[in-house]
Amino acid sequence: MKRKLKIAVINPNSSEEMSQDIAKAAKKYAAGRFEVITIAIKSAPDIVDFERDIEKTESGLREIVRDYEGIADAFVISCHYDPNVMQLRRAVSKPVIGIGEAAIRLASILGIRFTVIDKDENSVAYIKGMVSKYGMERSCASVRVLEEGETEEEAYMQTIYKAVREDLTDVIVVGCEGQSAMVESIRSQVNVPVLDGMTCGLIIAEGMANAGYRTSRAWYYSDRPDFFSPKQQ
Repeated sequence: MKRKLKIAVINPNSSEEMSQDIAKAAKKYAAGRFEVITIAIKSAPDIVDFERDIEKTESGLREIVRDYEGIADAFVISCHYDPNVMQLRRAVSKPVIGIGEAAIRLASILGIRFTVIDKDENSVAYIKGMVSKYGMERSCASVRVLEEGETEEEAYMQTIYKAVREDLTDVIVVGCEGQSAMVESIRSQVNVPVLDGMTCGLIIAEGMANAGYRTSRAWYYSDRPDFFSPKQQ
């Protein structure tokens, strides 16, 4: 009998409430197909919002991926800013998926142009920088700050309406983790795909783990390039 996959979902902040939301969303998507291991960095800030916060998560993230490398088949970093994902891919060969990258790459397949919606206006510049780093500028219609509304869901609905009408966007990316339940509700009310990063990250992580894919050790993610050693692949 084939061993059930194990995917480690790492919350890079120390918020217990956020960790619980992440675990609930991840286990719902997994639906028993694979095991979810949810881990938080207790020494990290309670929210990851700025570059200084991202820097504070690196040592904790490295420690976790190394500790769980022999247990987990893939890692999902549950923060839309993809903190230290590139560094973690050098630390372990198993797939390391940032939910921000996962969401915008899947969005570019589901439509020609996507919009990222975030709650914090201070995040707009950072998200635009991420889009550029991933080479997705041509597919990005806009990065929008969440509009005001009587409820959070209503605010998202208004922002989505403006993005579709004014920016001619095809796909919406909700730029905040732990929002899977709300995204599911919104998705049922609109005629455009609405993606949450957690689900996108798990889609890619599960697929890569099932296929046995590993991070390349040819050049960028290797300290000593080795094309042919099976151990390096």
